[in-house]
Amino acid sequence: MSEFFELIKTRQSCRNFDSERAVENEKLIKVIRAALLSPSAVNSQPWHFTVVNSKEKSKEVAKAVQKAGSNEFTSSCPAFIIINEEETNIFSKEGKKVIGQEFASNDIGIAVAHIILAAQSVALSTCIMGRFDEQEIKKICDIHKGKRIRLIIAIGYAKNDEFRIKSRKPETETVTYIID
Repeated sequence: MSEFFELIKTRQSCRNFDSERAVENEKLIKVIRAALLSPSAVNSQPWHFTVVNSKEKSKEVAKAVQKAGSNEFTSSCPAFIIINEEETNIFSKEGKKVIGQEFASNDIGIAVAHIILAAQSVALSTCIMGRFDEQEIKKICDIHKGKRIRLIIAIGYAKNDEFRIKSRKPETETVTYIID
């Protein structure tokens, strides 16, 4: 159990990838399989993952995420995982109508958490990005125009493993306990 908490504690966003070190396909498959096992509302699994681990395509993806005016660090990133939102199943759609709750975003967030922690467990570093040129990414990766890209994860080996102390709001500002 303590290994899991150590993963949570040591996982951090990487903005300094080792461009000389390729990511093994086996590790990427393992990371994606962790995401596929993540829970989703009424098992709708409203996601599709596009894994880019190609020198040529990774450079193109890096340029597309930089077009938004940030993410320059991705020039050295060897691989990316693109997360599309997919159609939810009928039970999830009904739940949205009945209780007014959108589940797909929550489910994708849970899957992304599984990805980054699974990556950490196999010595890979990640950075979750929400700014990118969506149309360009769709062209590069042959993703249907009608699909919505929610997030992109840069994934690879960190150039250095320097741990940064996490800065978080105090627990008193973010948690209310109602317990016996």
